[in-house]
Amino acid sequence: MKKIRLILIVILHVIFFNSVLAQIQVIPRPQQIVIENEDFILSSKTVIVADQSTQKEAEYLNAIFRDAFGQKTAINTKGEGIHLKLHPQLRAKLGDEGYLLKVNQKEIVIEGATNAGVFYGIQTLRQLLPADFEFNPDSHKTALVKGVAIEDQPRFQWRAFMLDESRHFKGIEVVKELLDQMAQLKMNVFHWHLTDDQGWRIEIKKYPRLTSVGGFRDNTQTVRHEDVFSGEPHGGFYTQKQIREIIEYASDRHIEIVPEIEMPGHAMAAIAAYPWLGVLGTTKEVSVKFGKMDNSFDISNPKVIQFLEDVLTEVFELFPGKVIHVGGDEVRFDTWKSSPEIQAYMKKNNLGSPADLQIFFTNKISQFIDSTGHRMMGWNEILGDNVHGQEAVADIEVKETLAKSAVIHFWKGNLELINKAVSGGYDVVNSYHAKTYLDYSYQTIPLSEAYAFDPIPEGLNPKYNSKILGLGCQMWSEWIPTKEKMERQIFPRLAAYAEVGWTDNNRKDYEVFTRSLTQLEKRWILSGINFYKHL
Repeated sequence: MKKIRLILIVILHVIFFNSVLAQIQVIPRPQQIVIENEDFILSSKTVIVADQSTQKEAEYLNAIFRDAFGQKTAINTKGEGIHLKLHPQLRAKLGDEGYLLKVNQKEIVIEGATNAGVFYGIQTLRQLLPADFEFNPDSHKTALVKGVAIEDQPRFQWRAFMLDESRHFKGIEVVKELLDQMAQLKMNVFHWHLTDDQGWRIEIKKYPRLTSVGGFRDNTQTVRHEDVFSGEPHGGFYTQKQIREIIEYASDRHIEIVPEIEMPGHAMAAIAAYPWLGVLGTTKEVSVKFGKMDNSFDISNPKVIQFLEDVLTEVFELFPGKVIHVGGDEVRFDTWKSSPEIQAYMKKNNLGSPADLQIFFTNKISQFIDSTGHRMMGWNEILGDNVHGQEAVADIEVKETLAKSAVIHFWKGNLELINKAVSGGYDVVNSYHAKTYLDYSYQTIPLSEAYAFDPIPEGLNPKYNSKILGLGCQMWSEWIPTKEKMERQIFPRLAAYAEVGWTDNNRKDYEVFTRSLTQLEKRWILSGINFYKHL
């Protein structure tokens, strides 16, 4: 009888523990959660305790309280309340972005080795609060925070979201809203695709026609593989002042912006502005169609190389981050093969194939980028691989070797190509298109498949795991013209990719994730975000 009672007590404890744990609905799921018996009652009189080192994070938290209570609370250097603490010695245990969060009846304590760690602790605290906490100041006099002890840190250092604004310009407020959602999900890289065939979106003072001409097109293709158009002009660009404003906004949320300036292909908007930049000499207008274009920068012309260095110099001056993305994808080799100037340049430099030429050019750009203290990143075509499986064998025979400092952005190909990159010493960000492209439908990439994606592919030799920096998810916008449609493609899959990047595989649980997602969806509704109903 005693044995039966003991078993019943154990079962009841397990049921109670699981029911309480189910209340901790945080995305991405923390690495360790311990439920405490004491809860904290939050009110407008709750004090934020912070010194100068965590003042920015304190102000960020206080803005949340202002939205919740209709007023800011006090920020003091001592006392009881919510403590924000920096402890550099925690780096050995939690890395640069990890945090400790402890909630009991007397206080809430958030600790990290860096400000980023403290900031991420605040994001977890936000999700422990009621879903409508920040949206209705009239309904909340107090809020209960469940007693917990959380120890947490990310699995990967690179947790990126990419927005393509060349194809459809969205504007500063939309970008800020996306940065806010990234911050709440602890994503730390905003990959900003700013130039392409259909639009140049970044002001370059030395070349004003890039935006006055390249920033606008007369029409837009609306049906894939068909000549059906919107009949309306489209355009827009960011001034350098606006870009600095967005950079500051991202920095306050511990998000690094990686700008992408496409080269040598996907360059028709720039060539329309300055026709001497192109190989063909035929481009006069910004492209109104989507797809792979024949024209590209004439990389045999020293003036074009100088132009690219001039552009990159202004980009370096704007963006404080170290990584610059140069694209490098989908260059039409047939254009190079039919150009007398390109062929003469290849012969002069003893380059036997178009792939060799691409690596040769990319190395020249990489050397320039490296010389300024920055680091080049590009799609995995920059390695000279036949990622599309469509190139002639002779066109991809390579003798050149890509600079080892390059970060390879893997988007297409098989495991063999990732193995080749990491065994060759390259760092890789895994953005395999069939698993991470947000413009793909939910039938093609369901939420469950997005959640199941692992940046470290099955079969990769474990000794190379550290060469996989993390992942990116990409919002290509050719066929996504509106903010509402864009949001529906992004949400809720962005939350899945956030957990992929943060949470260890042994902690991931799709059922727990979808249960937690209901709380996040309530926030999205209150924020006016349009999302796909996955159930």
